Amino acid sequence: MNQKIKSLITPLILITVLGLMGARCKKEDSVAPPPPPVVPDVMDITMRLSSYDGTSKFNEQDIQFYPVEPNNNTTITITPETKYQEMDGFGYSLTGGSAMHLKNMSDSKRSQLLYELFNDEDDNIGVSYLRISIGASDLDAAPFSYNDLPVGQTDEDMTQFSLAPDKDYLIPVLKEILAINPDIKILGSPWSPPTWMKTNGATKGGELKQEYYPAYAKYFVKYVQEMQKEGIIIDAITIQNEPLHPGNNPSLYMPASDQAEFIKTALGPAFKAANISTKIIVYDHNADKPEYPISILNDADAKQYIDGSAFHLYGGDISNLSQVHNAHPDKSLYFTEQWIGAPGSFGNDMAWHTKNLIIGAPRNWCRNVLEWNLAANSALEPHTDGGCTECLGALTIDGDNVVRNPAYYIIAHAAKYVRPGSVRIESNMPGSLPNVAYLTPDNEIVVIVLNDSDNEQSFNIELGEQLTSTKLAAKAVATIVWKQ
Repeated sequence: MNQKIKSLITPLILITVLGLMGARCKKEDSVAPPPPPVVPDVMDITMRLSSYDGTSKFNEQDIQFYPVEPNNNTTITITPETKYQEMDGFGYSLTGGSAMHLKNMSDSKRSQLLYELFNDEDDNIGVSYLRISIGASDLDAAPFSYNDLPVGQTDEDMTQFSLAPDKDYLIPVLKEILAINPDIKILGSPWSPPTWMKTNGATKGGELKQEYYPAYAKYFVKYVQEMQKEGIIIDAITIQNEPLHPGNNPSLYMPASDQAEFIKTALGPAFKAANISTKIIVYDHNADKPEYPISILNDADAKQYIDGSAFHLYGGDISNLSQVHNAHPDKSLYFTEQWIGAPGSFGNDMAWHTKNLIIGAPRNWCRNVLEWNLAANSALEPHTDGGCTECLGALTIDGDNVVRNPAYYIIAHAAKYVRPGSVRIESNMPGSLPNVAYLTPDNEIVVIVLNDSDNEQSFNIELGEQLTSTKLAAKAVATIVWKQ
């Protein structure tokens, strides 16, 4: 090959090589970078927490929930399609003493406190159900009824019936509460009839004389009617607080057979004649005697007037309530009282009451859960001679100074988010994670869960095809709200 041809070929080869290298570089430069990792959307879930040590008391948690893949954690599975009872609400007993302490606060401080208790917006806890005493309870300063008479006198027509003893404290406070929450449900319970109706003529113990069954029925009628005139609707009454405990002051012994007889021969017909729609609830005592309400409901003549049965848990197991439901599934169940003894223990009280009352009572068909007295002072007063001397209020009120005690937070965990009209739905009970779930009127899922173990637990919550995870420290309580 001559020199001239070589001189032409060499530049061509160089140009070709450089072109190929450039094309390769351009090809490599055009490769798209790898896509960024997919970050799952934050789920619309919030959580309120109470820790065993009390460093968190119903505090909203600054955490986010994300979808997770199936894993080996324990799983609480929510099944909204399986529905149980509708809930009436959560709250306390507004005793006469509670009302007195509230009324004795300055107007501005009382107004702020009542709004915090009975409004459900912002950080308020939204109490939706109250129990009050018909006449005095043992947490009044002294026993009284609405028809107290000198020894030897009677008033079977109730011409001297008067709500006057409640007009200083209870009724004014109730009116302020109703101004905040007009829909709050109110349950009335008597500790004793007027003494002239009783076999022993005393506030403590004794039995209701059968000859005064009609008069006592008129007493209930008058009570409902006079409270209504005050603008206070009594949604329900129980026949007798703790009818098997005549040792309190005031109190009355009333066996099941007597309660059935009183309802079917006197109270039921009297309510019907007066066109009173207030519910009649039987028993109102411990879970260790489910046969008491069952025997009354087995009497068809009495049952026709009865809405359901009420329970406390100073004896027996909360699961016994399901025996009553199973025997009479057409009748409602209510949980109406449980005390906390002073000075209280935040972690222990929170765990026990959440497990047995906030979770246990609704899972055994109760439509409400009520803690005992809303308020006392630091001396645990007032109380009658022979009444409870160790009952710690949900609030301790000394003048305008207010301390929030365990029952305040126990009820808050349910009352704020499980609004009246919420329906309990199916959730499983895995291991040491007792829980209860609800579908609210706003179509939210609310799950209240306790870590009942001595160690921190991670767990899942499953709703349909969605799965998320969280964790709770030992003995901690959480209210989890999942907006669908």
